[in-house]
Amino acid sequence: MPDFAYVARTSAGERVEGVLSAGTQREALAALSTKELFPLQVKALGGVVRQAGALKVRPQAMSQFYIQLAALLRSGVPLLRSLEVIERQSTNPSLKKIVDDLRGRVTEGDSLADAMARHPRAFTELSRSIVRAGGEGGFLEEALERVAKFTDQQAELKSRVLGALAYPIFLAVFGVTIVTVLIIFFVPKFEDLFARLRARGELPVVTDWLLWVSDSIHSYGLLIAAAIAGIVLLARQKLQTEEGRWWLDRWRLKLPQAGLIYRNLAVSRFCRVLGTLLAGGVPIVRSLKISSDSTGNRVLSAAVNEAAENITAGQSLAGPLAASGHFPPNVVEMVAVAEQSNTLETVLTNIADALEKETWRRLDLFVRLLEPVMLLLLASAVLVIVVALMLPMLKSAMAM
Repeated sequence: MPDFAYVARTSAGERVEGVLSAGTQREALAALSTKELFPLQVKALGGVVRQAGALKVRPQAMSQFYIQLAALLRSGVPLLRSLEVIERQSTNPSLKKIVDDLRGRVTEGDSLADAMARHPRAFTELSRSIVRAGGEGGFLEEALERVAKFTDQQAELKSRVLGALAYPIFLAVFGVTIVTVLIIFFVPKFEDLFARLRARGELPVVTDWLLWVSDSIHSYGLLIAAAIAGIVLLARQKLQTEEGRWWLDRWRLKLPQAGLIYRNLAVSRFCRVLGTLLAGGVPIVRSLKISSDSTGNRVLSAAVNEAAENITAGQSLAGPLAASGHFPPNVVEMVAVAEQSNTLETVLTNIADALEKETWRRLDLFVRLLEPVMLLLLASAVLVIVVALMLPMLKSAMAM
């Protein structure tokens, strides 16, 4: 536990100073209160104590937290007691500290949503908004269950995307590594053998080109690596600017096939977040502001924010989404019908489910096509190297 230096006054007004150990500054204040001391200053010693707001917890652990808290509240256990039970049973150190802080804040009079706001890396704005609406509307248990379900769905979505792309990425890395090793370490061994053919001008063009590439890498490898690193660094700096991020987000949407998959995933995530927020009792304008960030794309977020402004002015949601040109026509049509029938939250969830199923089919087909293409590229690169090395030998054998 960290140490805290304190300056306080007794009930008689006498000034006292000292050091005590506590888990957090709040616990240090509570310890001084039990000693009937009135703190004037409490300061952490031995460096800066890590703030609880910097703690991050895996989505699976957060989902379990929401489910446990909802179950305890449905069983009639008070909120403070529920948090105490979860803290005691938790085996995750970060979650344990977060729940302890939540319990302390709720004890001091904060709402659960306000206490969660102190931990932005653990509790998203979506979860805080739904919990706030549930607390104010008297359906906190249902709100927590909705957040748990959404957290599980998003974690599964991310896992499936990464799992689908793992093998193609492995093939790409493996292929680049094999070709690089061949060019750097294997090809130079044949340079002396082909020196006479090159002097007589009888060396095949492909072989001459391969030897030139290998020699260039050996002679200027550090310069080439430095140039590539510089280009990557400049590109990264450019993409970190607002203009660069906008360009990157536009480019992602325009990619053939991959852009359609990316767009559908972003739109399905937006629909699921918006539907979850509306079902949780969050007002539509506030829901749109929160869900706009969930797309992960500035172009789509701008369209959603424009829709929020239109709704504030009394217009519909479907109009600006259609005008942006980035939302599928069938999605826009379903949103328009749902607005008229007042079933927007249900329809949005159905849209998210349908888009995810379609995206999985497209992603599966894309990966199935990508794998043989990458294998073909790898085989072609190796074949070119082998042919370039064997061709002079075949020509020499035929000339003898």
